[in-house]
Amino acid sequence: MARKVLYERSGLPDNHVSRNFLETLRRNVRVRKYSYWSVVYESGVVTQQLGSVCIFVLCWWLMETGTLVPSQLFTSSLALSFLGYYLYDVIDGGTGRRCSGRTRLADLKSVLIFLSFTYGLSPLLKTLTETISTDTIYAMTTFMLLGHLLFFDYGANAAIVSSGLSLNMALFASVCLASRLAGPLHTFTLITFACELFALWPLLQKKLKKQSTGCHGMLTVLFAVVVVTALAMVAPACAALAIVLLFLLSFLIPLWLVKLQLYKDNIHGPWDEAEIKDDLSGVLH
Repeated sequence: MARKVLYERSGLPDNHVSRNFLETLRRNVRVRKYSYWSVVYESGVVTQQLGSVCIFVLCWWLMETGTLVPSQLFTSSLALSFLGYYLYDVIDGGTGRRCSGRTRLADLKSVLIFLSFTYGLSPLLKTLTETISTDTIYAMTTFMLLGHLLFFDYGANAAIVSSGLSLNMALFASVCLASRLAGPLHTFTLITFACELFALWPLLQKKLKKQSTGCHGMLTVLFAVVVVTALAMVAPACAALAIVLLFLLSFLIPLWLVKLQLYKDNIHGPWDEAEIKDDLSGVLH
């Protein structure tokens, strides 16, 4: 019977390796195999979130140029939010409502309180960044939106994922852009739209993806078409760049990931592997 003893003389040199040492060598034991179309399907979450950021920036730009009236954006986004709320409730079947104990009246009160406070604070938010140059505002907005996309929860169990940080960075970017609009009503509309797009929409997005794969695929195509069409009307060069970027995200990068699986080589054997355990209970006690 083999014994693994470190401090004991065995009559063999320290660098001795038995002939059957590598007989139990195993490769790629727990490696996950990816299929191309499943990766393409999962990349739709990235496409949708990138589309959400593009739609938000486009709405800000249209209000900045006077093409889009704040009342139009507010009424349309609010109507879509109520539609999404009803759809979420139908898909959920009332399970979440029964667990939380919240009623529709309580949800309506929360919405009214949020709208009231946001509308009341709009004049303050409008003048919040008056002393900061516009170039600095645009730079901060770009950095925050990139951070929002980086830390967003796409469904992967990774340390970099932080839904709270991602949402806060998106809202900070919305405040920065809203402060450069014409008046408090524009500021109120853009911040409300940002909350609906970055806070409420991801909840419905996850529910729809879990409920129906076809619905998730159609939403991905819809976001891509809307973004490319809107950019084509504003800046055709940006629309061409968006097409290339969406093609890379949806088809080329998934293909690259699948091809890289051929070079995966994890080995497992009879040696003692170092394992880092994130359990501090023994240390604390």
